[in-house]
Amino acid sequence: MSAPLLEVQDLLLRVGTRTLVRGMSFRLRAGEVWCLLGPNGSGKSTFLHTAVGLRAPQGGTLRLAGRALADWPAAEAARLRGFLPQTFHDAFSASVLESVMLGRHPYLSRWQWEGDDERGRALTALDAVDLAGFGQRDVLTLSGGERQRVALAALFAQDAQLLLLDEPVSHLDLHHQVMVLQRLVELARVHAKGVLFTVHDLDLAARFASHALLLTPQETVLQGPIDAVMTEAALRGAFGHRVTRVEAAGRTLFVPD
Repeated sequence: MSAPLLEVQDLLLRVGTRTLVRGMSFRLRAGEVWCLLGPNGSGKSTFLHTAVGLRAPQGGTLRLAGRALADWPAAEAARLRGFLPQTFHDAFSASVLESVMLGRHPYLSRWQWEGDDERGRALTALDAVDLAGFGQRDVLTLSGGERQRVALAALFAQDAQLLLLDEPVSHLDLHHQVMVLQRLVELARVHAKGVLFTVHDLDLAARFASHALLLTPQETVLQGPIDAVMTEAALRGAFGHRVTRVEAAGRTLFVPD
């Protein structure tokens, strides 16, 4: 696919009378992993909701695979891009396997039931998030971290080319944080997908992302390769707190002062 998976041009985002983002422009291509950084309330979730069509921007344009976001029929868009929201609410009992197979619904016709292919893809996705054997568990009985991994499995089963994830490692322990981010990098580099995720851990961002978007309270956006964006000066300006960048054991780490 020659066109960027996601192209944002001069985006303006407001909530009420407050401007969150002004002049955001970037292109996300297959094989890239972007992290979206910024303090609380800077517009990270608002941007993701805009990028998946849940709210309209106040200015600028968004294009998926070279086509205006508003021109995509819902089912076609769901086959191209997947979205992991920040929070979930399970109002009713459902098995883990049924919940993961929801990720396959964009590929089914209106009255079509899930078949062996959907079941197989769901089981593979559960294995990828370390939940093999959980298929018959009720989602209402899961811990927060287990439920988060079920949601990730549903996203992986969806097999969209563009993955947008709002805090995918929230509620996860250290092992599963690293496992999930390694999986996202693998999907991008080996399977030519594009990934954009929000995260608060600067060390994880520096380790796994190839590019970064940094939102600031001043409505500005820094974007580009990870090392060019995640500088001490830029992070201090965005978060209002001094950090020191250090290299240790082959990793880039950020230590708050």
